[in-house]
Amino acid sequence: MLSVERALQLVLAQARPLLPREVLAAESLGCVLAQAIVSDIDSPPHDKSIVDGYALFAASAEQPGVELAILEEVTAGAVPTRTVELGSATRIMTGAPIPAGADAVVMVEQTELASDRVRILQAPIRPGQNIIRRAASLVKGQTVLAAGKRLRGIEMGLLAEVGRTSIAVVPRPRLAVLATGNELVEPGQRPGPSQIRNSNGPLLQALAAEAGAVPVDLGIARDDPADLRVKIERGLAEDVLVLSGGVSAGVLDLVPQALAELGVEQVFHKVNLKPGKPLWFGVKRHDDGRQTLVFGLPGNPVSGLVCFELFVRSAIQALSGREPIGLPRVAAVLTCEHHQRGERPTYWPALLAGESVTPLAWQGSGDLRTLSEANCLAHFPAGDRVFHKGEFIFAFVFNG
Repeated sequence: MLSVERALQLVLAQARPLLPREVLAAESLGCVLAQAIVSDIDSPPHDKSIVDGYALFAASAEQPGVELAILEEVTAGAVPTRTVELGSATRIMTGAPIPAGADAVVMVEQTELASDRVRILQAPIRPGQNIIRRAASLVKGQTVLAAGKRLRGIEMGLLAEVGRTSIAVVPRPRLAVLATGNELVEPGQRPGPSQIRNSNGPLLQALAAEAGAVPVDLGIARDDPADLRVKIERGLAEDVLVLSGGVSAGVLDLVPQALAELGVEQVFHKVNLKPGKPLWFGVKRHDDGRQTLVFGLPGNPVSGLVCFELFVRSAIQALSGREPIGLPRVAAVLTCEHHQRGERPTYWPALLAGESVTPLAWQGSGDLRTLSEANCLAHFPAGDRVFHKGEFIFAFVFNG
């Protein structure tokens, strides 16, 4: 069987960034820029005050106590109409343009009104005080965001400042989720004998959204070749197709055969890890040059989550033009003894607190309730051994 590391290499070898697309800037949060962004303005567009106070000629206030005539008041968005000269000042608000003749601003807290004059309480005033110069932040024609930058809320504001309402980005991959199995019913239904609710579909869709993909719900496919083919074919129209269940070695594990009949090339089947050994991965190459990455995940929810976090998350990152780093990995100290058995490395639901990690009382691949208490997966290498309290291990930390 393939190691986790080798399997991930094979996945990423197929996960090329999607072609750039023009989108509204307001819809680009989290995407990677596919073009450089250039400012169309100077910012600020004029010399402006960074405080509420009085704009003056610094030489007018060389000694404390001097009184200056107030010419006018200028607020942000207004334009000064008077020229400041020796012995005069303009009352000015934060962000307002500096009037002609003024070379400094004194804070209002350092002044005192005296009828139509202002008394300067602290002096001397230095030229340039409390003024930010035109184009101090941005210069017209300057590249303000480089291609390859992932857009956060900060960049949303910067795009607005330079007037960009649409931009070219690497789009979020569309990821279809298809749960399979005769035993599945929708979450809103009460299960009958031998039935279970479809928890994997909502779980995988949510993980896809958290990872930066656009989830597409294909519902449930029954263990029937015709039903599988119709729904798989629908999913192959997207960038990624994730199937849950039907990839092991049971009588009704029909997914690999259905994928082969629809022209999906198998890259590998089975990986040396626990849980998640039956993982299937392949690629559908379309006539127009596109391709769809296809993951067949085990049907047990913890197995599916582990496979998603180790392989699908990194593929989403690569398709999105981001570095495929998967989940953050940290070294942590075990808080208790742990018995590891078997020839497969184990990814165990655990709780990370500071630099300490505690494996949870996990009851196996179907134990979604214990998984909900975890914020990481503790990694225990293959082999029969006891990990002692105080030992360092690696933990893969869930996002959010």
